[in-house]
Parts: sequence; C-alpha cells; structure tokens
Amino acid sequence: MPQQSLIIKHYYKATLVNNVTNRRLILTTSYVTRCKVVSLTLRRKHSLGNQQIPVSKQKRVALGNHEINSLTLSQKRDILALDTDNNTLKFPTIWLRDNCQCPACFQRHSQSRTIDWGKFDFGVKPLSAKLVESELTIEWSDNHRSNFTLDWLIERSFTEEKRKLFRNKIYRFERTTWGADEFGKYLKKFDYKSVLNEDSTLLNWLESLTKYGVAIVTNVPAKNNSNKILTERVAFTRRTHYGEEFTVIAKDGTTNVAYLSSTLPLHTDLPYYHYAPGANLLHCLVQSQGKGGESQLADGFHVGNYLKLHEPESYKILTKTLVDWSDVGHENGDHFHSLHQAPVLCEDEFGDLVRVNFSQPQRDSHFNAPLEQVILWYEAVGLFTKLLYSPENNVTFKLAEGDILTFDNLRLVHGRSAYADTTGRERLLIGCYLDWDEIYSRIRVLRKQLKRSKEMN
Repeated sequence: MPQQSLIIKHYYKATLVNNVTNRRLILTTSYVTRCKVVSLTLRRKHSLGNQQIPVSKQKRVALGNHEINSLTLSQKRDILALDTDNNTLKFPTIWLRDNCQCPACFQRHSQSRTIDWGKFDFGVKPLSAKLVESELTIEWSDNHRSNFTLDWLIERSFTEEKRKLFRNKIYRFERTTWGADEFGKYLKKFDYKSVLNEDSTLLNWLESLTKYGVAIVTNVPAKNNSNKILTERVAFTRRTHYGEEFTVIAKDGTTNVAYLSSTLPLHTDLPYYHYAPGANLLHCLVQSQGKGGESQLADGFHVGNYLKLHEPESYKILTKTLVDWSDVGHENGDHFHSLHQAPVLCEDEFGDLVRVNFSQPQRDSHFNAPLEQVILWYEAVGLFTKLLYSPENNVTFKLAEGDILTFDNLRLVHGRSAYADTTGRERLLIGCYLDWDEIYSRIRVLRKQLKRSKEMN
C-alpha cells in the first residue's frame, strides 16, 4: 500500500515498560485510504496477560499498616492495581488520566479540572507506570505524564469501604433516627453567643442538627433579626414566597393555617416546592401563658424505616405514589400558586430516605394516581400518620422565650397545640430557612479549618 495514499485516522505505538523486562506492544488501529477503510488487528511481540511491575524491596512503600508490593496493569491496560499485603486497590486508567493533577490539567486554586473534553482522547492508555517512594508516575499514549501521591489515591480508592465512608462522612453525613424515648438524649442545646463567636460551637450545632435532625439555640436576644443573624453565620437565608422571614402570629384573614391559634397538625413546610427548604429555624420571642402552644415533633425517617422493615407494602406505596402538593394564596400583596408532585416518602438511589412530604392543608384535591391505587395509598398514609402521632414517636415540649428551635424540614414533621392569647401578650415566633447544601458546605469548611488550626497549635 503506497504510503502517500494513506490518510491516517488513528495510529499510535504503545510501549509498556517495567523494571522486570521490556515489552513492546504495537497497536495499529483504523487506517483510512482514499478508497476504503482497512482495519488491522492487534499485533503482539509478546503475549501480554496482566503486566505486573514489582516494587523493589528497597522501595516498598508503606500503605497504612501494610506495604505496596507491586503495580499491575490489566491486559487491556484499563485497570491499574496497587497490590498490598492486605488487599488490592484498583483504579480505572481512564479515570487516572482524566484526574491528572498537573498544572496543565488541574487548576489548584479553583480545585477544578481544566482538561478540554472536546479534545480529550477517550482511548488513552498508559504506556508505563512506576512507583518511586510515595508517588506514582504514569506515561500516557497521548504524550502526557501524570504524577499521583499515594495519599491522594488511597483517599479516592474504589473500595466499597472508601465509597461508603465518603458518602456518610463527607457527602451527606450519617443520620441517627429516634423515637420518643431517645429524643431527650439526642436533643442538644447551644448558646447563641457561642454559636456566633466560636467556630467549634457553630460546627457542633450544625453537626447535631444534621445527625439528629433537631437542636435548640438558647439565650437568643429578643430582636426580630436574631434569627437572620444566625442563618447568616452559616450562609444566607433561603427566600420563599413568604419572604426571607415569616412571622408566626394569630391573625384574621390569613391564607396560611399556621397563622391561626388553633391546633396546627403535624406537617413538613413547603412540600409544594420541588427544592424545598432544608432546615427550619423558629425563634420564640413571645410564648403563650398557661396551657397550649406546645411544639410537637416526630422523626419521619424513623417511622419510614419502621414501615420499610415491618410494613413493606405500605412503605412501597408511600415511596411510589405521586401526590400533588399545592399552595395558593398571597403574602404581602404577592399572589402565588405553587405545585409539586412527589411521594410522601422519597428515596435516593441507595434506597435511603432523603425527604418526607407531609401536609394535610397543602395536599391538593387533584390526585394524579391510578384509581385502583388511591384506596391503597389512603390505607398506607393512614398507618404512617398513626405512627407519627403515636406516643412512641411523638414528642411534645414548650419552647421558652429566647429559644430558636432548629430542625430538618425534609425529615421531621412538626406541629403545635392550640393556644389562647392574652391581651397584650400575643404568641410570636419569627421563622426562616436554611438550605442543606449551604449547611453541608459550612460543615466541611469548618472541619478543615479547625483541623488545620489544631495541627498548627
């Protein structure tokens, strides 16, 4: 075939070198002529198998309590393995090339990949790999070199243990659900000034709120903006069609049942939002005297998990049946009509509960479900409701003036008993919201800062 008649579409020679023996792999892919495509097969100078690259005894590298004995590249060179005395850590080579940490591929200040995927070779393969002390160096078929520290690799290894650890400790954090008997043990209280002035107290509050779904901030000044100051210590207040803050006080002509002095049933706030506010903060400025006005809480995840274990059919119905949630009204002259379809219990891809939607006032009369499923849904939600209100799961307490009740709006249901105002002393709470994305971000930043400060001291 004349050389000048070729327009080469793909061609590369890949050389795999290790410190045991030199092997040369010539991989010739599609050649395109002016007349036709000629596909040539893989030619081997030696039979490949898995390519093991032992680490010399003088350079065995510590991996925790164990040592790396060798590097191994799979036959297709798509998996690189670090073999240790204890286990084998495997990494997709395409992932390694995609996550090259050199300045040409990664911008450290923004912690962002800068590789242009429009020009990226998705067929890239490692030509050689070597481990020197605590750094892995890879030469690639696209004429690039990558260096990775072992600490960086170990932290991102693809073992089930590491993936679960990242998910529970860094991504979304672990939850501890509770019934009424455990509530007193898990409810933590934090001083307002300490939260504002001490990063360690701020972190403890947010971690308790995340783990148990509830915490109380005490000794809060009797000012209308105290709640907002607290949210801005974390990030910023989540605005809804009720504004950045809302005032909970009995008033005539309201379009929101929360602004009545009658019993407020258990519910989650704003289930009619696709992106519902994550955490609710209620600052008690004036509390009702005598009986009435008690807050009620129940852990929706705790009850949901009980159903999953003991009433799986009811649980399935509550996770699969779409419910129409709505809010129609006006606030401060602004009219709104919000709609969202979602089940009562929402799961993530791992089957874990991530959100509870529950509000009798905000459930629309439209029910976009098959007729035969409606009665089954009522039976299931009836059981769920009975469990939420049961003494085993429901707790009642009265907020003191100067308390801010903070709780997970996507997990806990809350309510209030009826009360009667006395002349000149109307029960008054100021409420606002925080998003979980901002809370999680603040926790991660605080953990790094406090760890760094501890190490420096």
